[in-house]
Amino acid sequence: MKDPAQTLAAAAHRIDPLAPHPPGVYADHLVRVVRIAPPRDDAGDASAAAPAARTEHFLLRRRGRRIEIDHWLPAERLDNDLAGLLADELFAPGWLSGPDIFERVFTGIVRTCVDGPLTSWCAFYANTLARIRTYWHSPDPSARSSIAEFAPVYQRALDLVPPGAVLDVGSCFGFLPLLLAERATGPVIASDLSGSTMRLLAAVADALGLRLDTLTCDAVRVPLPDGCVDTVTAVHVLEHMDEAQGEAVVREALRLARRRVVVAVPYEEEPTAAYGHVRVFDRAALTALGRAAADGGRRCGVDDHHGGWLVIDAG
Repeated sequence: MKDPAQTLAAAAHRIDPLAPHPPGVYADHLVRVVRIAPPRDDAGDASAAAPAARTEHFLLRRRGRRIEIDHWLPAERLDNDLAGLLADELFAPGWLSGPDIFERVFTGIVRTCVDGPLTSWCAFYANTLARIRTYWHSPDPSARSSIAEFAPVYQRALDLVPPGAVLDVGSCFGFLPLLLAERATGPVIASDLSGSTMRLLAAVADALGLRLDTLTCDAVRVPLPDGCVDTVTAVHVLEHMDEAQGEAVVREALRLARRRVVVAVPYEEEPTAAYGHVRVFDRAALTALGRAAADGGRRCGVDDHHGGWLVIDAG
């Protein structure tokens, strides 16, 4: 059981993506992010503290427990490829570590690229969705981009979800639920454990004119009745959980879905810690998960397409 003081401290420090901040500045108790003009190569560092690291897009300093990051990313670069940029330049080399710091830095960069809390996030979502569609129409197998990597995953998910009501669990930013809502073939519910992320997604969907419901809950215990939707999707969720939790998520999805459950996972040799991955999958592990689910007389199939896919249909 958690110490109540630790629980309260954690609750007090949750990230609010829509909290007010001065233009070009984001700060919380661990991270401070500032948008600056691109530094000249010959200018040197005139600040009080020399950078611990300088990369193509970031200056990193540490002041006590706080991490300070300057950046000069333009608004047109604001999309979900920011995740890969941070991973490549700051986390993979070891300058920063941990999913909590990753989320705070990510939020800080988004909030400082464009002034205004909702305006900045709407730019982030609009740019990302536009680039997903670009990769759908003009695939580039050589592109080194998280959006390019996920575009075929989203397309595959849309192909596997029949018309009707859909619940997406572990939605995170909610790109898939937004794409499903754009398709307008039935009600869509996005769900995630993070209440702040669901509030953000609801605000962005409303600003984009899309009908999308959001629900804050654990994917293991969804407060909805049996058979309440036609399809449940869990796309790149199970790699964030241990084996027992993953099996519980699939059982819960089967309880909720009248017709189909769609599960997708990445294939990795090692879990990507920066993204909060704790478990790796291969085809054999996904097949074993499907066989356990099929014990109730359901039909299931496993195939590979930019990772692994498990589809379970009602018997």
